[in-house]
Amino acid sequence: MIKEKEVSNPNEWAERVAGGDRRALARVISFLENDDDRGVAVLKELYARTGRAHVIGITGPPGAGKSSLADKIIRELRSQGKTVGVVAVDPTSPFSGGAILGDRVRMQGWTGDAGVYIRSMGTRGSLGGLARATYGTIQLLDAAGFDCVLVETVGVGQSEVDIVRVADTVVVVAVPGLGDDIQVSKAGITEIGDVFAVNKADLPGSERVATELELMLDLGSHPIWRPPVVLTVAATGQGVSELVQAVQQHYQTLQEEGKLAERRLAREKEALLLRLVERVRREILSSWAERELTELWAALSARRLDPYTLEEKLYNAWKGARDE
Repeated sequence: MIKEKEVSNPNEWAERVAGGDRRALARVISFLENDDDRGVAVLKELYARTGRAHVIGITGPPGAGKSSLADKIIRELRSQGKTVGVVAVDPTSPFSGGAILGDRVRMQGWTGDAGVYIRSMGTRGSLGGLARATYGTIQLLDAAGFDCVLVETVGVGQSEVDIVRVADTVVVVAVPGLGDDIQVSKAGITEIGDVFAVNKADLPGSERVATELELMLDLGSHPIWRPPVVLTVAATGQGVSELVQAVQQHYQTLQEEGKLAERRLAREKEALLLRLVERVRREILSSWAERELTELWAALSARRLDPYTLEEKLYNAWKGARDE
């Protein structure tokens, strides 16, 4: 095996990742998390080898049992002989900057399984339920040959719907007893679901949640796929087989209707544009001295300068510098 200190170029890292080297995979993911240029360089080498994995997103409110459900989904997929890569995203503390990464604890039973790879990562301030490095990590797991890639978001509300930008199939997890059974059906998160799982279905109110979801879905238009609602109990595995079957049927429908490539292209375009926005933001801010920016922020805070004029000022100064 190539020793880490001997790896000197992106192609070598890429070959190790594609060859199933878990240590290399972990290192390149760390490059992405730390904004190390080597991470993107490796992704460039591996992009042609991506597009084979079924990317499954799992999202829903805090306490819905997403991690436990993901654990049982892994079990079902492994029983089918499929290999599974997992990206489990945990919230990062706004005070300490740390993350508990409890998802890995709930799925630690797969540590010795060569067909399962689990990577936990903190959001590090990113909104939308995902970490900034999530998309690149999915591509690495895809290129590494995993049949399925599970992406579990942090507990989300009505608007944190970034998962739709990275997944082929989105599973929205709902549970009874959150005070407002139809909370998950409100604008935003309901619109992104391809499959709905009402978890903790052994608790009172689960049938009501399922019925209300069905009624909400009846109001929408579903040209090729009407999202099914599946009752599950992650603690026992009840309903998980049916849930995985629904997820796989959705993926098959996308392929048969010619929508998978369309969805993935839209995803790539969105990811590219978001990276461009971030790149321009960094360039604009780095073109100003820290003292100048501090003065501008102070003027904004004191209402001596409005944010729209400041936006024009920052953009025009950056654009002018580039045009010279």
